[in-house]
Amino acid sequence: MSIVFKNAKGWLVDQCSHIDDRFESGDENASKRRSFSWCFNRRYFDTLKPYIKPISADGLRAEGEDDPLPSTGCQKRKRKHTLLNQGEIDAQEYHDKVRSVILEGIQPFLEMGRTCGYLTEAATEGPPPCAHEDRLAGLCDMAKALPLVDDDENAPVQVIGDDLGSLDHPDLFTRVTENPSGHAREVRLMGELYLLPPRCRFLLSDISKMQPLLQCGRKFDAIVLDPPWENKSVKRSKRYGSLPSSQLRRIPISELSAPGCLVATWVTNRQRHRRCVREELYPLWGVEPEAEWLWVKVTRSGEYVFPLDSPHKKPYEVLVLGRRVGEAGGTLSSSSQGSEPVLPNLKLLVSVPSTLHSHKPSLADVLGEFLRPDAECLELFARGLQPGWTSWGNEVLKFQHHSYFEREPPVSGPPSAAS
Repeated sequence: MSIVFKNAKGWLVDQCSHIDDRFESGDENASKRRSFSWCFNRRYFDTLKPYIKPISADGLRAEGEDDPLPSTGCQKRKRKHTLLNQGEIDAQEYHDKVRSVILEGIQPFLEMGRTCGYLTEAATEGPPPCAHEDRLAGLCDMAKALPLVDDDENAPVQVIGDDLGSLDHPDLFTRVTENPSGHAREVRLMGELYLLPPRCRFLLSDISKMQPLLQCGRKFDAIVLDPPWENKSVKRSKRYGSLPSSQLRRIPISELSAPGCLVATWVTNRQRHRRCVREELYPLWGVEPEAEWLWVKVTRSGEYVFPLDSPHKKPYEVLVLGRRVGEAGGTLSSSSQGSEPVLPNLKLLVSVPSTLHSHKPSLADVLGEFLRPDAECLELFARGLQPGWTSWGNEVLKFQHHSYFEREPPVSGPPSAAS
């Protein structure tokens, strides 16, 4: 379980341990049984120092600390002091509100993290390996020409059976792929080895090919979105393609969601993205905003990864949560709301972030407190898979590639309870 500690203010979560829990697996044989497990390389979570150290009152960094930013050989021209524009004013007002929530709530999480050993300055041996070069988004773009499955002979869901070690790659783009087993599987897809957690489903496609999700016949009780928001840093880095809000409006949330569906959307610290979710997308999808949670990112020593009051990057991200309570595009009415638990506002999720870009912590255990035990859950714009969840995105297998994992040696004896 990813939850290390929880109280009335929120949760301390260990993202790496949650990933490891997914991959306890079994290699079942009628005559002989072996068990094994894959562990996500913990070196990807060796965030030992803040990315930028706080500046003291005299304008100097803490003693012995160098500027971690590489020198470019030239100095940027200082920005002239000007009046804040409306967006900057809104951002500062929001920060002033959540700043006090973070300062008042974070200390017990840091203390418990140090007590239990989750927060420690001890580094894992060796640097993390280079991230796998992902080709999935490009393949999805090429697959747009593939016909969608629309007949009874080729069902919209393909199941990975015990005798299936690989799949033809066109099916990955036009049908939902499922591992129905109670244990993890190693599967070779498109010439690469991927690890699939138990009871997972996924569709590898872009936003133009979401129909197989609608055809698979499931309505979801929880939907988590991590949209590729447009911003300047993404354009400069070219890490992944972004989507404008006009494209996000096309996501068929109303067709995918069950009544009372919990919808949670990650947003950047740009207030226009937060307003887009609350004032445009949620009303369009028939979702009423109920709460906002803060993912607070700390180092292994318990420091913020960025100064809390940094004028540029903040050490937190925002999650906007709501419930589906009305028809898409119509008037929201609380009369359609069921007996779902009320979502508390301004909760904290505290964790050491992954050094891999846009590798969000799983919300499965946290949201489970507000869902029925057999809830159907869906992650959109996913970059990894979760047990019991359906996942969609053009990089949906990204963090399932075997190169991100270390394999523990086989252990003789009966399979573990997790398998």
